[in-house]
This record gives sequence, C-alpha cells and structure tokens, in this order.
Amino acid sequence: MPAYAVGHLHDVNVGHDIVEYLKRIDATLKPFGGRFIIHGGPVALLEGSWSGDLIVIAFPDRDSARAWYASPAYQQILPLRTGNSRGDVFLIEGVDADHKAADVLAGVAADQPLG
Repeated sequence: MPAYAVGHLHDVNVGHDIVEYLKRIDATLKPFGGRFIIHGGPVALLEGSWSGDLIVIAFPDRDSARAWYASPAYQQILPLRTGNSRGDVFLIEGVDADHKAADVLAGVAADQPLG
C-alpha cells in the first residue's frame, strides 16, 4: 500500500541551506522509490484557514518511507531544513484504489471518534 511523507512547513528561510537541501533531496528519494506529488504552490482555499507550504512525497509503502527518512543520506541534509523552517512532518499510509469512504467505519464502535 502506498505511503506518504507529509510536511506542513512555515517560516521557511530560503537561504543557502534551504537551496542546498532542495538540490540534494531528490538523490535521497530515488533509492526508496520516493517522488514529490505536491511541493508547495498556491492554495485555492475552500474552507477554513491555511498558511505555510504543503509537501507530499509518495513512496511504494510505509517501510520505504521510514527507510528514506532514517537513511544516512537524508539525515545528513535534514538539519538544512529543520534549522531554517518550522512545521509538522509525518508519515501516513494511503488507501487502495478501490477504497470507499465508509471503509474507515470497519471496527469503529458507534459514537466513537474516528481519529
């Protein structure tokens, strides 16, 4: 099942370190089958509020995503980003192509929160 590394970044200082990070990250993704599917860009806000930049990197599975994040190559460049931005970063599994919205209800007791 696909997995995604998701970052919601704020206050990115686009200086030398971030430029270096951007130049080097693609090479860290390749051995793990990672690829950008969202990398910032304008947001057409429909509800709520939004600030910052959204980054989503797709991987073939959760193990590949975890291995990429823990890899020596990525860990070497990680401080270039973390020292020049703030935000939340997490891994999350995707769903199969035949997933239906109500599938999340399997195993959930009535009146229980989903999250």
